[in-house]
Amino acid sequence: MEPHMYQFNWEEYERRMAWHTDARFGMFIHWGLYAIPARGEWVRSIEEIPKEKYMRYFEEFDPVDFDPKQWAKAARDAGMKYVVLTAKHHDGFCLFDSKYTDFKSTNTKCGRDLVAEYVEAVRAEGLKVGLYFSLLDWYHEDFPHYGDKQHPMRNNPAYGNEGRDFNRYLEYMHNQVRELCTNYGKLDVLWFDFSYDELRGEAWKGTELIEMVRSLQPEVIIDNRLEVSGEGYGSLAAGNPTPYHGDFVSPEQIIPPNGIQDVNGRDLAWEACVTMNNHWGYCREDRFFKPAPMLIKKLVECVSKGGNLLLNVGPDARGSIPPASMEILAQIGGWMRKNGKSIYGCGKAGIEKPDWGRVTRRGNKLYFHIFENTVGPLPLSGVQKEEIDRVRMLADGAEVPLSDSWVHSDYPNITFVDLGPDPVLPDPVDTVLEISLK
Repeated sequence: MEPHMYQFNWEEYERRMAWHTDARFGMFIHWGLYAIPARGEWVRSIEEIPKEKYMRYFEEFDPVDFDPKQWAKAARDAGMKYVVLTAKHHDGFCLFDSKYTDFKSTNTKCGRDLVAEYVEAVRAEGLKVGLYFSLLDWYHEDFPHYGDKQHPMRNNPAYGNEGRDFNRYLEYMHNQVRELCTNYGKLDVLWFDFSYDELRGEAWKGTELIEMVRSLQPEVIIDNRLEVSGEGYGSLAAGNPTPYHGDFVSPEQIIPPNGIQDVNGRDLAWEACVTMNNHWGYCREDRFFKPAPMLIKKLVECVSKGGNLLLNVGPDARGSIPPASMEILAQIGGWMRKNGKSIYGCGKAGIEKPDWGRVTRRGNKLYFHIFENTVGPLPLSGVQKEEIDRVRMLADGAEVPLSDSWVHSDYPNITFVDLGPDPVLPDPVDTVLEISLK
């Protein structure tokens, strides 16, 4: 099938994307052999570690505390609706029982297919199942070594590329994707990572790959990294979708300043993937965790701009999510239990961002997220008094009256609400007002 014959179908696309744009909040899990050196998931590349030396982690890998039921429960309790796990990261180590390699969890001391246990646990919590799969593979002999931008042996001429056959690598990679799409039941997200230099799109045999994936998993949604990396939007945004276009854009470690639109100004689905500290994989020394209140506000920011937040945890070598991450997840969950209605199924409000916070919207309900209180009654810019049916505190359902104080008599065209005599907001992080329009 020629790429130019590809017919993009908006209806089909919106149908498969509906759950994702409704969910708004997911968990990313980066986990593999690199949890043992505990210096992040790129450790083999950054430190240019030869294969022989990296193999010691394979010999040692035995995550005695691995319990995907606890991971799935932590995600659900945090208010997340889907989870994405690194089935294979760039180091080539597989958390699943692939018949095409020996470099897999079933051949370690732990002897288990960790992906199989993960998908079962996540489904049991009623969450959507996602798998991350690296297009790069630093273990495979046929993947470019010397001179490749990222390969651990990029600077070592002893690892020249004579005799390496990239087509043989592609066959291996496609076979593994087929295994993931065949052996683990229904997948909701397939998260490929990533394209660079000449290695993009058809260099991965993208059309063939996605036709195979769609034949096995017709409803799965796929990120845009068969074409781009953490930067770049892809062909859907360019208004000329290839067969391997992404279903959503995947900005990394940034929330787009104005959401993301295609060339015609149409809003696109996107998902910001963000770490809790500064590493994806477990990094023992990295204690720079974003506080829960900040992450709650960042989730609200994503939704107010029409996007999702995929928040990462990096379990340790024993298979446990670090206590700092668990604590943050619990705090986010406490807020979500009271205020989730202002997140799920919500998006842009079509109202300018107020001074004191942000606005999300679902249908005729506007959610005003108050990050800081005002002196005097709170202005609801962008909403006329006569449009309002009622105003309630989302967390407890309490009525919030419109204000008729003299102090704002100079602003007759702005609607104000009266939050009461206490200058301290009921929720110091984000107090949410639900405004029902007539």
